[in-house]
Amino acid sequence: MKGTDISPMKVTDMSTIVFGSRPITIEDVDAIARQSVEVKLSDNEVFVKRIHRGQQTLLKLINDGHIIYGVNTGYGNSCTVNITKDLISELPSHLVRFHCTGLGTNFDPQETRALLTARLVSLTKGFSAVRLELLTQLVTLIQMDILPCVPQEGSVGASGDLTPLSYVAAVLCGERDVLYKGKIQPTHEVFQELKIEPLRLVPKEGLALMNGTSVMTGLACLAFTRAQTLSQLCTRMTSLAVASLKGNTFHYDATLFSVKDHLGQQLVARRIRQDLEIPDAPSDYSKVARIQDRYSLRCSPHIIGVLEDAFPFFRNLIETELNSANDNPIIDVETERVFHGGMFYGGHISFAMDSLKILVANLADLMDRQMALLVDPNYNNGLPANLSGVNGPRAAINHGLKALQIGMSAWTAEALKLTMPASVFSRSTESHNQDKVSMGTISARDCIRVLELTEQVAAGLLVALRQATTLREFQPIGGHGFNFSSDTSTFLESMNQNIQFITEDIPIEPILRHLLTVIRNQGFKLYDIEQGN
Repeated sequence: MKGTDISPMKVTDMSTIVFGSRPITIEDVDAIARQSVEVKLSDNEVFVKRIHRGQQTLLKLINDGHIIYGVNTGYGNSCTVNITKDLISELPSHLVRFHCTGLGTNFDPQETRALLTARLVSLTKGFSAVRLELLTQLVTLIQMDILPCVPQEGSVGASGDLTPLSYVAAVLCGERDVLYKGKIQPTHEVFQELKIEPLRLVPKEGLALMNGTSVMTGLACLAFTRAQTLSQLCTRMTSLAVASLKGNTFHYDATLFSVKDHLGQQLVARRIRQDLEIPDAPSDYSKVARIQDRYSLRCSPHIIGVLEDAFPFFRNLIETELNSANDNPIIDVETERVFHGGMFYGGHISFAMDSLKILVANLADLMDRQMALLVDPNYNNGLPANLSGVNGPRAAINHGLKALQIGMSAWTAEALKLTMPASVFSRSTESHNQDKVSMGTISARDCIRVLELTEQVAAGLLVALRQATTLREFQPIGGHGFNFSSDTSTFLESMNQNIQFITEDIPIEPILRHLLTVIRNQGFKLYDIEQGN
């Protein structure tokens, strides 16, 4: 069975992403979620013809008397129940309505755009027997930023994301609620205002919309890009922590790292060397005050590097799932055959998200340990306790970053607690039809939460490094044996512009919230992404 893809392109090559013309990348999904590109549906004749053939093939199979799951049978364990021809047309709307059982908070706008994008990508593969009108309606939702209100809780990750995607299907039909222009409104009112005609789903379209992995996959795309940013930010902050603590530069020597060929580990060490313009390791260590720094400095490439080495593997899993037909049944228009299986199973995304959240939580733990060194005069090589910026008599009543360290410890502990893999908590459900499930959406949601907490830890460490670098009175070329690269100096300037130096005690929360916005909007210039990541 052949799809309609051509070779992939990067999002930077265009201002408009065309669905149905090429494979979609993680960066494409992220750009759509951030509303930094426009979208449209391909009008290529081959693509359009293939989509039309899907529904035509399905109707022919029905008329020829074929039994097709979810088209002329009941759903799930009710697959042995035959649906009479006069009821087939009503079946899709029943699927959409009885799955309206979601609870919890709704996915935020970026997450909702990502899951809409992921579902659209899958349906444009041409194996789902949906009409062109349905694809066009999905594109309209993205173009006009009409966002279904999708509760986060209620998916076991197989048969796909049934419950959350039912909210997408319902909105296409003019039902339930949407977020439009910052307000939650009934879908039918928004459609009336914009003169959008609600769809009436035809056979197979309810399953095609709902019986897939698009919620977990959309979240996975966003998680991947956020993790990339955190990996780079953690590396740059490690460089500044080494400088602030007067650490040993020879721990990152190129020859040292050549003996262990983990490319991600070598990449992180190289970035630190470049940040601090580190020379070759000395041949004589007799004048070194402490020959080995603590692990949170010395072993940082070995910690961050695991994540960097895992990125290509995660990318392959996520983008393969993203560019797949992942519903059931599969309709092959070339051979006019139906295939019943389990393409909706989210095992690969579940594994990727369970693994990614562990690696990201390790970044939180690393940054928390670096913070502990920076604020403690027993370990920070002459910096004031709690990095307080006050001297003289008033120093006694000022406490610097004491409470910030407590907060960072709490955020780190919560991130580490959430690293228990969700994929191992499969529950048999739906009359034991779904007796082994992926829990992929729970894995992805957990991963997003771990990322949020780790970004909070990163924001706290940025405040600490602002204090520490200023207290050391570093300049672009400092007097402490560290020559900052131009990129590192630019980062320092940006850091100082975004964070005030704290003397007298002040509420730090507003600074942290501002920094979270900067981090999540990729506002700090970091490193170029290495090919393959």
